[in-house]
Amino acid sequence: MVINVDLGARSYCIVVECGALDTVGARLSALGVGSRAALVSDATILRLYGKTVTRSLEGAGLLVAPVEVPEGEAAKTLAVAERCWEALLAAGLDRTSTVLALGGGAVGDVAGFAAATYMRGVSCVQLPTTVLAQVDASIGGKTAIDHPKAKNLIGAFHQPRLVICDPATTLTLSRREFRSGLAEIVKHGIVLDAAYFAEVERDAPALSARELPALERIIGGSCRLKAAVVERDEREAELRHVLNYGHTIGHALEAVTGYARFAHGEAVSLGIVAEARLALRLGLASEQTVRRQEGLLAAVGLPVRAAGIDGEAVLAAIARDKKARDGRVPFVLAPEIGAFRLVYDVPRSEVLAALGELRP
Repeated sequence: MVINVDLGARSYCIVVECGALDTVGARLSALGVGSRAALVSDATILRLYGKTVTRSLEGAGLLVAPVEVPEGEAAKTLAVAERCWEALLAAGLDRTSTVLALGGGAVGDVAGFAAATYMRGVSCVQLPTTVLAQVDASIGGKTAIDHPKAKNLIGAFHQPRLVICDPATTLTLSRREFRSGLAEIVKHGIVLDAAYFAEVERDAPALSARELPALERIIGGSCRLKAAVVERDEREAELRHVLNYGHTIGHALEAVTGYARFAHGEAVSLGIVAEARLALRLGLASEQTVRRQEGLLAAVGLPVRAAGIDGEAVLAAIARDKKARDGRVPFVLAPEIGAFRLVYDVPRSEVLAALGELRP
């Protein structure tokens, strides 16, 4: 499946196909980029897929410099970004060169940020290897590193030249990491497409079993939905806020627990539950709408309850959300499956009450 993202001069395509990593060299060469490339990845992913990608790139005549970064959120620091800049410079990359991000969302974020800022911007290709990165982080040009007080606070919009999603790479993920990515798939259905949500409900057993035909179809569907949103709102003016469903509370949960207790998708899952219950408390959604969301999250193995949540700390973290406008933080809420509504000035008491409902 090939999905086109129409952004004028910044347009690109998303390839979703098992075995697609073998084609990266030919596809990149067809874009007419320069002959030097840097392959940014962590040690585990380089061991699993580095040779495949390097062989493909070198077969297309490119000179490849590997750049190793730490695994997970530890990669998203200013110090690591600086190491990336130094490596690009040492490898002789210039403005015609390409930075390739091979790995999960964290690798994509820091590599994309390095590409956006090196020589004021060089080409970036996203090669996501996790479900989460394939359906979300790799699409749309959002790059970032973390600040100690907030996730993704320092960053830039920098659209990739190409995104290649190979669903077969998800077979090597741990059970927890695989499930984490499914939260974004559920999110897309909740706020963007009721028919797609129903398809994910139907295919939940096949997804959980990692059946490749189902994975390729569902991952492709999520990519299609996100691409459509990015086309209409490239720089997150308003419509793209829809993609933050579950993230306003989810990101805050990650921040107050030091990015250590929850995987990203687990935090998003809990954020979806809390925000669904917030919509119910505000009279915007029905019990059935809430039940279907919680039911699908649970069906794919994601958490819908968590003990020991400090509501006041979460509220303080929400106040630092980068989506705030003049101190007002918008909540994306789902009045029904396949629809969304942006709500400002939600009472603190209602947010605290919704967070309280996460208790087992």
